[in-house]
Amino acid sequence: MPTFTALTTLTGKDAAEALGAAMERLTPEPTGIGVFEVEDGSGIWEVGGYFTESPDAAGLALLASMHGAKDFTVSELPEVDWVAKVRRELAPVQAGRFFVYGSHDADKLPKDAIGLLIEASMAFGTGHHGTTLGCLRALDRLASEGFVGRNVVDIGCGTAVLAMAAARIWPDTVLASDIDQVAVDVARANAAANGLTDRVRCVEAAGFAHPDLAAAAPFDLVFANILKGPLVALAPDMARHMASGGFAILSGILVPQADDVAAVYTANGFIVHEREEIGDWATICLQKT
Repeated sequence: MPTFTALTTLTGKDAAEALGAAMERLTPEPTGIGVFEVEDGSGIWEVGGYFTESPDAAGLALLASMHGAKDFTVSELPEVDWVAKVRRELAPVQAGRFFVYGSHDADKLPKDAIGLLIEASMAFGTGHHGTTLGCLRALDRLASEGFVGRNVVDIGCGTAVLAMAAARIWPDTVLASDIDQVAVDVARANAAANGLTDRVRCVEAAGFAHPDLAAAAPFDLVFANILKGPLVALAPDMARHMASGGFAILSGILVPQADDVAAVYTANGFIVHEREEIGDWATICLQKT
């Protein structure tokens, strides 16, 4: 079945969300609509629709004009077996002692590495992206320095690869949360595939807003691999839920944004322990004073 995309950009969140809502009334109707800021803080928003039939060009042109957007760009996507493609292109990743791989690469797992199995169909957060890789490296360095996490949580866990990494090296149960129930289901499936169902406990929550997280605080290690905006908003709550001397490993931060994020956390009682840049992305490890 062919898939068509229709993409445009415009200024302002409200205008973008209004355009996205208006697209739902098109015929043929889109199977999905996405509205997101092109770059955090830029003010430029992309609105896109996905169609199983060629979309109404005249209707799209009218909506773009009504909402002050650029003309839609319509493209037909080739039919691709995405899981097979990911399997071919996502090679295993080594991050310190950790080795992230799919089952098709199980024979490549080094004997002295800690394996983290993430299947290609659940590939968001496999370690190939500079943010996840940076967090795994930061965890590896903390452990090499002698730190032992006894109360760990992964906020915005995605595949839960970070929570699983912590559970692999330390004996206590690790909490993992995500705002998206689909991500929570994926995290639970990954924990099961890695034999960690009883060691990684996954819940649906925004930030620390869950009874299980409130009961477990204060944490001595928090992962938050999300985005600059949510990280900044989370800083005061992070400080309230962290134990003195505990560490926060933050990523999802573009390199030019790192100083701003660090400054907000410094103002909330943290000091920068270390920082690593991988490509366009920065990972910051902070310690609660």
